[in-house]
Amino acid sequence: MANLAAAGGSINATGSGNSNKPHAVFIPFPLQGHITPLLKLAKLFHHRGFQITFVNAAFIHRRLLKSSAAFISSVAGFRFKTMPDSLPFGDDEELSPQLLFSICQASRYNFLLPFRQLISKLNDDDGSAAAPVTCIVSDALMAFPITVAQEIGVPGFLFWPNSACGFMSMKHYNLLKQRSLIPLKDELADTIVDWIPGLKDIRLKDIPFVEIDNCDFPMREMEEAYKASGIIFNTFDILEQDVLDAISAMFPHVYTVGPLQLLLNSTSDDGLKSISCSLWEEESECLQWLNSMKPNSVVYISFGSVAVMEPQQLTEFAWGIVNSNQPFLWIIRPNLVMGEAAALPPELLEKIEGRGMIAKWCQQEQVLKHPSVGGFLTHCGWNSTLDSLCAEVPILCWPWLGDQCINRRYSCTHWGIGIEMNKDVKRDEVEKLVRNLMEGDQGKELKKKIMEWKKLAAEATSDGGSSFMNLEKLVNEVLG
Repeated sequence: MANLAAAGGSINATGSGNSNKPHAVFIPFPLQGHITPLLKLAKLFHHRGFQITFVNAAFIHRRLLKSSAAFISSVAGFRFKTMPDSLPFGDDEELSPQLLFSICQASRYNFLLPFRQLISKLNDDDGSAAAPVTCIVSDALMAFPITVAQEIGVPGFLFWPNSACGFMSMKHYNLLKQRSLIPLKDELADTIVDWIPGLKDIRLKDIPFVEIDNCDFPMREMEEAYKASGIIFNTFDILEQDVLDAISAMFPHVYTVGPLQLLLNSTSDDGLKSISCSLWEEESECLQWLNSMKPNSVVYISFGSVAVMEPQQLTEFAWGIVNSNQPFLWIIRPNLVMGEAAALPPELLEKIEGRGMIAKWCQQEQVLKHPSVGGFLTHCGWNSTLDSLCAEVPILCWPWLGDQCINRRYSCTHWGIGIEMNKDVKRDEVEKLVRNLMEGDQGKELKKKIMEWKKLAAEATSDGGSSFMNLEKLVNEVLG
């Protein structure tokens, strides 16, 4: 029976014999796109015999209790803990760029002490018959858990939830700044950068945060990666081989274990698969609506959990999508538009009626796997990129920030699974590209290519494949 505790407590599902199991503590950076993949890795560790403690910041914990019935674990040996976060906003406050800055500041300056205290409590028999902590796995944007792992003498691993090409390009941010290439000047946007190890045919505008003059937070945290016992990537070798080779030359212990969802699909524990950490309530009506549509007819549109746009951009997207005459499922979060509630003009809503569905949030992996979905208009977050690859759904790329830009470049130029869209959204271009994606010859070629990549991903995550073996190696090294 689940036991619900207040902030500072936990949601537990304990079982006999937990004290004899290795105990892994996982802590994500407090954003949806970081929580989701790390939770998958925690499930895989549990499947291989570990007791799991998954730690969320207090405001994330509260949001999850309100939004996701699947958050409460009924799986023995898998529990959620929370720790104080010193963040000033309430449970219902939607994320904004200002709040994102607050999260970055809090994780750097306020999280170490409460996390250290939590680990001490876990090792001092907190009443759950838990084993002492065996290892700590932290999001790579937070280096402080590695410090705590060193203090208690256990391995501390960093999990990079984004692409390997994003990692390598971001790592060279300071060098770009030294060369006076940051902040990005418009006339240099398309300049090819050919000196970052492992990266090929990328432009200045593809490099994460190149448009921001002072973006030291992720760079400073990444410098601490050298102290970790290893770095874990949610990717597979053949997808990013050159850049992974370059990263492996810099860090001695690199583990590629993706796509995590394909590894997780091979497990037989339905209870484990059902555990969810969604910050918004997922609308099941989306899948019901898709059941009424023809195969490969629907374009799915989602810009992830953080990306925002101007009101005019939302309107241009909407007119382009409507004018394309393609059925669509569009996820419009309440905070998708900067500074105001996301809303479409009444005349647009009239045209949409009967031609598409708008929802606030959905089960994206299930939506993309639905046979009615034939294309994906995306912000190119790494989770969404891998979701599309695993579902064999080609993409139309409109990145917002960070590694999304280099994911777009690789998707369109190196992997051949996507079409690039201009940052300046115009309805005519949206209409043309959506039709091309769904009905054109280019869309058909993208479909063939993404099916090839899905096959390679399946091979990597099958017994004996590179990601499968890397996960086994990681687990074995944790166990000593």
